[in-house]
Amino acid sequence: MPKISELTSPPSLELFSELVELLQDAVAGGASIGWTEPPSTKDARNYWSEVLEAVGRGERLLFVATDNHVCAGAIQLAVSPRPSTRHRAEVQKLMVHSQFRRRGIGRALLSALEAAAGARGVTLLLVDLPSGSAAEQMCRRSGFQLVGQVPGFTRTAKGSFEPVSIYYRQLHPAAAG
Repeated sequence: MPKISELTSPPSLELFSELVELLQDAVAGGASIGWTEPPSTKDARNYWSEVLEAVGRGERLLFVATDNHVCAGAIQLAVSPRPSTRHRAEVQKLMVHSQFRRRGIGRALLSALEAAAGARGVTLLLVDLPSGSAAEQMCRRSGFQLVGQVPGFTRTAKGSFEPVSIYYRQLHPAAAG
């Protein structure tokens, strides 16, 4: 089973490079995480630098799965800084490297994120996922409830527009770990 860690400080250069490769691999595999084509190494490095800055400001949580000391996946939680919305957070950018898929890594990342969110007082998680995706099925099995579907929400590499399904999950005190 992979080791799941929350990154609270800058990662090693090796892990940072693996995160860059993870992002490129996820997009190349069709992940709907903001790019239609794999980002260049420079763009991927800039992306992860921005994520780590947000982690440093307390605006985002970042969890990384490693398998035999190799980055196998990552997931993020965007937290709200405003008093009236601190109880909710958005699950973002679930990525599992193509070499590590179908091993429960995505579910392990989501479980770690849920426990950390609950421990921080988050009681409502939101996530948008490509309709019909494996990630959508995993979230359903994990207790997320469908809010609805937005047609034409994301553009694919082929230029078509695809629907996204919006889900929520209420966390209870038991989810606080």
